[in-house]
Order: sequence, then C-alpha cells, then structure tokens
Amino acid sequence: MRNGLIAAILVSAGLAVAAAPAQAESHANSHKGQKKVWVCKDVSSSNNKGTVIGAVGGGLLGNVVAGHGHKTAGTVIGAGVGAVAGHEVARRNNEKNRDCHYEYR
Repeated sequence: MRNGLIAAILVSAGLAVAAAPAQAESHANSHKGQKKVWVCKDVSSSNNKGTVIGAVGGGLLGNVVAGHGHKTAGTVIGAGVGAVAGHEVARRNNEKNRDCHYEYR
C-alpha cells in the first residue's frame, strides 16, 4: 500500500514536470519570429510645441528687457533661451505622462 502511494506520487510529479515545458512552448510559439519590444507613444510633437511656446515667450521677454538699441539682440537671445527652457519643460512633463507598453513585432 505504502509503495503504491509513493509510486503514484512520483508518477503524478513526473507528469506535471513533463507537461510544464509543453505549456511554455505553446505560448512561445504563438509569437514565433516576433520580438518583445518596449513601445512608447510618440511625444515629439508635444516637445515641439513647448519649444515654440518657449521661443515666442522668451523672444517677447527679451525684447522688453533689452535696453534701447539692443532690441534685436535681446529678442534673439531671449528666443534661444526660451526655446531651450520650453523644450525641457515639455520633455519632463511628457516623461511623467508617457504611455508605454510591451508589444510583439
């Protein structure tokens, strides 16, 4: 009786071990030839909006702050600094709100 119980346990354990690779193999074959890749929603247009808004705002502020006779230089420098700042703000906001997930391709 005892030997029969031990034999039954060993046989059922062996069947469980044999069945596990078959299940994993069938799942792996469902995406045969495809790789699992990390995909994120494109946020470059949002970064571009931040750059443009920053450039316009910085250009206006640079024009107002610049002294008499230096309005053009103030506008150009302000637009450059504003563009960089606007791009960085938009990029950091987009990093927080990115929609990323895995896909098979």
